[in-house]
Amino acid sequence: MNSAQQLLRSQRDLLLNCTLDHPAPLLRWLRDAEVLSSAHYLSLLERSPSNAVAQALEMVCATEESSLKFLQVLREVQDYYCRDLQVWVERHCRDYVVSKPVPAPVQIEEKKPKGPLAKLFKGKSKRFTLTPEVKAKEELKPSRSVKLANIRVPISAHKTTLLKRTEQLKCYSEGEGVASNSASHIEIRYTDLFVTEDNDLVDSSQHEYFDLASRRARIYVHQACQRIRPCHLLGPQVTSGRPPKRVKVKGIAGIGKSVAVQRLVYEWAIGKNMREFTCIFDLRFRELNLIEAPLSLLELLGERFRYLKEALPDLFTSPSSLLFVLDGLDEFKFPLDWNSPDKNIDVLSRVPVSELMVALIKGSLLPEASVILTTRPSTEAPKRFFQRCCVVLGFEEDQVKEYTNKFYKDRKVAEKVYDYILNNDNLFVLSFIPLYCYIICTAMAEFFSSGNQDVGDSKSLELNPPRTVSEVYFCYLFTAVKHHALRGSAGRSTPRSEVLSLAKQQLTNLGKLAYENLLQKKIMFDRADLENYGVTPADLQSTFLCHILQPLKEETVEMFSFFHLTVQEHLAALYCAINLFGQEDIIQALDFWCFGLCPPSSTAAPLQNTHLNMDKLESLQMFTRFFMGMLRARLAGQLDGLVLSPMEQGDGISTRLGLWFQDQFKGRNLKNQAALNLLHCLMEFHIKEATSIAAPEIKKLNLFKMKLSVVDCAAMHYVLQFSPHKLQELNLGYSNIGNRGLNRLGPILHRCESLYLRYNCLDRQAAILESAILKSNECQVKKLFMCGNNLGPEGVMELWNALEHNTTVEELYLDITGITERGTENIVSCLSRNTSLRTLTIVGNDIGEVGRRRLRELEQCRPGLRIIANFVDDLGLLQAYLDWVEEIRGDSDQMDSVKNADALQSVLKGLQVAGEQVEKGENAEKAKELRTNIVELLKSSTNLIGGR
Repeated sequence: MNSAQQLLRSQRDLLLNCTLDHPAPLLRWLRDAEVLSSAHYLSLLERSPSNAVAQALEMVCATEESSLKFLQVLREVQDYYCRDLQVWVERHCRDYVVSKPVPAPVQIEEKKPKGPLAKLFKGKSKRFTLTPEVKAKEELKPSRSVKLANIRVPISAHKTTLLKRTEQLKCYSEGEGVASNSASHIEIRYTDLFVTEDNDLVDSSQHEYFDLASRRARIYVHQACQRIRPCHLLGPQVTSGRPPKRVKVKGIAGIGKSVAVQRLVYEWAIGKNMREFTCIFDLRFRELNLIEAPLSLLELLGERFRYLKEALPDLFTSPSSLLFVLDGLDEFKFPLDWNSPDKNIDVLSRVPVSELMVALIKGSLLPEASVILTTRPSTEAPKRFFQRCCVVLGFEEDQVKEYTNKFYKDRKVAEKVYDYILNNDNLFVLSFIPLYCYIICTAMAEFFSSGNQDVGDSKSLELNPPRTVSEVYFCYLFTAVKHHALRGSAGRSTPRSEVLSLAKQQLTNLGKLAYENLLQKKIMFDRADLENYGVTPADLQSTFLCHILQPLKEETVEMFSFFHLTVQEHLAALYCAINLFGQEDIIQALDFWCFGLCPPSSTAAPLQNTHLNMDKLESLQMFTRFFMGMLRARLAGQLDGLVLSPMEQGDGISTRLGLWFQDQFKGRNLKNQAALNLLHCLMEFHIKEATSIAAPEIKKLNLFKMKLSVVDCAAMHYVLQFSPHKLQELNLGYSNIGNRGLNRLGPILHRCESLYLRYNCLDRQAAILESAILKSNECQVKKLFMCGNNLGPEGVMELWNALEHNTTVEELYLDITGITERGTENIVSCLSRNTSLRTLTIVGNDIGEVGRRRLRELEQCRPGLRIIANFVDDLGLLQAYLDWVEEIRGDSDQMDSVKNADALQSVLKGLQVAGEQVEKGENAEKAKELRTNIVELLKSSTNLIGGR
C-alpha cells in the first residue's frame, strides 16, 4: 500500500479542485486537529481560497503523520464538498482511517397512523416525544436522527450556505494603506464579547448610547457576574441544571448582538459547537418585514431555506433538536401582541408573520424547540417567556486592545492607536461598543499609519488626531469618501477640500435622506425611498455609499439601512451644518431639535416641512451633539468643498450661540437629560468664546439618578471650567461615576458648595482625591455627601486628616461607607481641631464599642458638633431612610445598580445596635417600621431573583 503522503501528492489536483471553492471547514478542522498552527491557520484565511488550500496541502504532505490526520479530517468534512470528493473519500480513505463504530439507530415511539400530512404536525409536538433512552441518544447524537438518510444531503447544503453567509464580517470603509486590515474573515476579526445575565426588571427606553456606560458600571463594580460565551447561551443553568429552551439577548445597537449570533451559527455550521442541534434556522426580523400575507411556519422555512423544503417534515419529527435564531426584534415593523391568549396553531397553520413569531417565542408553537432572540433594550419582549435573559455589554479593556491588534496589520500602529484611545476619555468609553471601536480604528488609520509621514496634510493631521465624538465620525466619513467614493481619483496628498468637493452631491443627497427620515425615526428604506433623494442603486454599487448603506438582498426585494443609527445621525448633522447659513436659522434649528419649538418661516432646507412629535425629542440628542461638532468643523474651514458660500456673519456665530445656551440655563427648568445634552453640545462645539458666555449661568446642576459615563463627566468638566463662580449645588447621587469619573471632575469639585456623591461606586482612591480638594486653599465645599460608597477605614482616615485644617465644610454625611473601628483612630485628634464642621452622620458603619467611645470623646471636645451615629438619634434621618426604602421598592433598578442589598443589610445591623439602647418613643416606632420594611424588601427581592 502506498503511504498517505504519496496518495495526497498524487491526488493533489483533484483535492485542490474539490475544496478551493470553500476551504473554511477543511482548514478549521485541520487547525483543531493540530495539523495547522493557529497562526498559520489565520494567515491562510487571509489568502485566496486556491492559494490557501495549496499551502495547506503542501504543509500536510510534509510528514506521514500529518497526511494521515488530513485523511481523517477529510472524512469528517466530506459532506461540505461535492459528490466527487465524497466518492474519492469512500474509495481511498478506508485503508488509512479507522472507521468509527456505527451508532445504534434511533427508534421512534410507536404511533398510530394519523392520516394526512396535516395530522402529522397537528398540536404541540407531544406526538414527537421519544422514550427517555432514545431521547438521551438523540441529544448526544442528533445528527444520527431517524431520518438520517433523508436529511443528510439537505443539512449539508444548509451548513455550507450558512458558512458562506456567516464567515465574513462586513468591513464598510477601511482604507487601502498598510495600517488597514482588509481581511474580514470572522475568525480573524471576531473578538469575544462580554455577555452576562440580565437582572434588570425594567428595560431602559432612553437613547441607548447614554445608558451603556452606566450599565457597564453596575455590572463591573457590583455584580459577581457570570460571563457567558455566545456558544454557551443554551448551556445548563446554575439554578436548575437544565439548559434553557428560550433565551433573550439584549443590547444596544452596535454592541455586537448580531455578530455574536453570527459567530454562534458559524460555529454550528462548521461543526464545532451546538452539535446537539440537527438544524439551526437563522431568521432576521428585517427580512421578515417583507412578508405581508399570512403563512405557516412550514411555508416560511421552505421559502427561506429552499434546499431544506423536502427535509422539513422529517426535521419536525424531532423538534428538540431544532434551534431558531431570531435576530433583531427591534427592527420588526409589525405589532406584537404578547398578552393575547395562546392559539392552537401548528407548523401548518397560516397566520400573520407577527403571530407566528409570538407563538414561536412564547412556546405555544414547537415548545420543545430552542429559541435565541436578540433585541435592543427599548423593544418589549416580556421576560416571563424566557428561561434565560442576557445582556451584551460589548468589550472590556482587554478586548479593546485585542480588537485593535487584530484590526491593524502593523503592530506598532496598533499600539499607537490603543494608547491614544486609552488616554482619551471620549474615545475610551466609546471603544467598549464594538461598532464604535471599528469606527475609531478606521478613522485613526488616517493619522497613525506609518505611510502617513510628511505627506500633504497628513503630518499636521497626525499631530492633531480627533478628540470628540463628532471629529471621530467625520474622520471615519472622510476615510470612506477618500478610499471608496473616489475610486483612486484622490491620493493621499489630495487636499481635503478637493476630496469633499468631488463627493459633495452624494453626501448632500445621503445627508438629506438621513435627516428627514431621522425626524420620523425611520431607519429602513426601499429602492423608491433612495431614488426620491437622488441616491440610486447604481451609486450604491459604484461608490462608497455601499459602505455606508447596507443592502439586504432577499430573493427579489432589496431593503436598505444605514449600518448604524449613529452613522445616520452623523450624516444628518453634516447635511444640516452645510445647509444652514444664517445665525437665526441655526438658533431656530436648535430650538426645534432640543425643545420642539416649530421654526417660523425659513428658506433653509433643514427647516422646511418639519414634523416632529414631542415624544421623539430625546431621540435627537445624539444628532444635536453631532451638529454642533460639524458646525465647529465648518467654522474652522474643515468642510470647505461641501459649502460654496461662507456662513452669514460667521465671526459672530460663536457669541450668538453662547447667548442661546446662556438663555437655556437661565430661563428653563431643564430636566436632567436635557441639561446634560446641552453640556455635551458645548463640548462638541469646543469653542471657548461660546462656552465662556454660557457657563457662568449654571448655578446648580442636578443629575440625580442619571447614570453617567466618563464622557458625561468630561462634558461637565469642560463647560464648568469656564465659570468663574462657585457652583451652589452639584448633585450626582446614584450616578455610578466611579473613580475615573470623579478624577475627570476633580479640577472643578473645589468650587461646589453642596456636593452630592452618594452611591457612586467610589472607594479609597476617591477619598484620597476628595481629601486633596478639602485641603485646597480654594475649597468652597460646605456640604459633602459620600453615603453608600466603599471608602473603608483607610479612606475615611484620609478625610479626617483633611478636615483637621479645613474651614469650609459644615456638613459631612458618611452613612454606610465601610468605616470600622480602625477608621476612627484619628477622628478625635483631627476633628477636635476643626472649627467649621457642624453635622456629621456616620450611621450604618460597624465602628464597634471603641469607635462609639471615641465619638463620645469627640462630642466633649467639640460641643458645637452634632454627631449622628445611631439611626434612632434623629427622626428626620429615620424618615429619610424610610423614603429611600420606598424609592427602591418603586424603582427596582436601584437594587441592582448600587448593590443596595448590602446597604440595606448594614442599615438593619445599625438598627439592631440602636434598638438595644432605645425601646420606646416616636423614634423607636419609626425604627421598627424601617426594620420591617427593609426585611420585606430584601425578602421580596431574593424571591424575585431566585424566581428568575
